[in-house]
Amino acid sequence: MYDKIEKIGKSQIQHGELNDRIYLQKLSKSDFPQIILELDRLAKKNSYSKIFAKIPNWALDEFTKNGFIEEAAIPKFYNNKIKALFVAKYLDSERETLSNERKNKIKKIIELATDKESVKTDSINVDEKFTTRILKKSDIDKLVDLYKNVFESYPFPIFESDYIEQTMESYIKYFGIFYDDELVSASSSELDLNSQNCEMTDFATNPKFRGNGLATLLLSKMEEEVKKLSVKTLYTIARSQSPGMNITFSKLGYNFSGTLIKNTNISGRIESMNVWYKHI
Repeated sequence: MYDKIEKIGKSQIQHGELNDRIYLQKLSKSDFPQIILELDRLAKKNSYSKIFAKIPNWALDEFTKNGFIEEAAIPKFYNNKIKALFVAKYLDSERETLSNERKNKIKKIIELATDKESVKTDSINVDEKFTTRILKKSDIDKLVDLYKNVFESYPFPIFESDYIEQTMESYIKYFGIFYDDELVSASSSELDLNSQNCEMTDFATNPKFRGNGLATLLLSKMEEEVKKLSVKTLYTIARSQSPGMNITFSKLGYNFSGTLIKNTNISGRIESMNVWYKHI
């Protein structure tokens, strides 16, 4: 069972039992500030333990007055001008609490990632047996099989061919690395051309092929493609417990922005996530 993507007025939300939260993905000015009460009502009705929102800077004061706290921020996110804030309201104290052990692990992974020397995208090389390209409809079954092999659960319906096809036709570019004819690594760039930003996400590598620098190669290829468009800001919401993904983004010049506490159901449990961003 996946969380639903719906509209409140002209704003877009995702909510459901899987992530046990509401995620305000896109806020329309026409729905502000009354949408804050609507989010509260929906959360109470469904007994969700968190409301999570990505909002422009002009909306921050009203959200703060209503119990939201800032967890991460990206400058010049909307049209290379307006800052984006990732804010959260916790409706269950357990949801916002991390053990000292978990806090220290997240801190060490961030330190490990930010200490890595940056690399240039044109200097990334892997075994010539690997080939990289944008995925097509004919690749969808292989992509779904890869995601099912890598993830026990995921916050969006990437295990469903119809979802992949629908998003491939609209706002998401999927990328893959092949070894011979086998799809061994994949990712996606979720474009918001109206706001000139792009989320670099859905990274998955067949466990047998890890350690070959494939995520770094994918990220560099994704950047090459989105630079051809009007995108100005790239970002990701990466698993805080994954040293590899945090290192990958840091090495390619992304800035750490904050940690979203117990935010996303991925690989069978709700995990905290780190936000990284880069201006191009």
